[in-house]
Amino acid sequence: MSKVERRVRSLVREDRELRGAIEVVLDAAENGEGVDDEVRWIDVRDEITSGQWGRLIEKEILVDGESGFALADREGIEDGLDVEDDLTQGSDFEAPETTTWTTWDKLAALSTVGFFVGYAFEPVRAVIAGAIDLVFGPLMALVPFYVVIMVVALATGLYSTLLRAGLMDMEKMSVYQDRMKDIQERRKKAKERDDDEAMEAIQEEQMEAMGDQLGMFKEQFRPMVWIMFLTIPAFLWMFWVVGYRGTEAQYSLETLVIPFAGTVEWTTGVIGPIQVWIVWYFLCSMAFTQIVQKSLNIQMTASSS
Repeated sequence: MSKVERRVRSLVREDRELRGAIEVVLDAAENGEGVDDEVRWIDVRDEITSGQWGRLIEKEILVDGESGFALADREGIEDGLDVEDDLTQGSDFEAPETTTWTTWDKLAALSTVGFFVGYAFEPVRAVIAGAIDLVFGPLMALVPFYVVIMVVALATGLYSTLLRAGLMDMEKMSVYQDRMKDIQERRKKAKERDDDEAMEAIQEEQMEAMGDQLGMFKEQFRPMVWIMFLTIPAFLWMFWVVGYRGTEAQYSLETLVIPFAGTVEWTTGVIGPIQVWIVWYFLCSMAFTQIVQKSLNIQMTASSS
């Protein structure tokens, strides 16, 4: 990379309007009268400012000529204007404002941590499960347990989708992802060209963009807190129903027949220690979540620009 090309790239990065000024100078030098690759102030003063003209002379893009100022290196100047080739200059990404958690968000996060205690301490588990049993207990008397699990999975899939759609800003996610994608693409090109200068500049930009990772995490974790806040009690209740870690089941559950395993209990491990009811819940949850998203036409992934 020549010195002139590097200077042009630096100027364009500092001031985008200088790109137009340089292009005007290139055209005037090519189409003007007199010596080739020379241009006079009188030829361009109607299209560029005196400040821009002075910057080009100061940076030795224009040097003294016979009848005016000559282009220091036309090829280097043109290469410097090549946006695609300028790996140190990314697209215009304006960092979005970081999402601020409300008091309710923080309370939900604190309550969720408290719910996790229920998995380890029986008194807490019994209180939470007993409260949830007021909702699902009557249903246990009407339909088999596998239907109850389907109802729970449908409910969790519905509110999970609605919470993610309502609390996660997909436009912000798109900005974060587009910027990281742009940096990765330019880094890959710079590595292929062995452009050490570009690699250094891109690495610095990547370090500055680390805040984007935190922003993406906060956008994704906020709805997740509310989803866990509602889902963990339901999970505790199902553990309580089937019998937690060998404790007595709270309901008399029917056996069921599944492929490859035959007749099994709900607490039978089918994938290592993972019990039948957990596998059935996750299968139903994934299926119902997809149905809800398609039915409500809700997009759960950020779209790149």
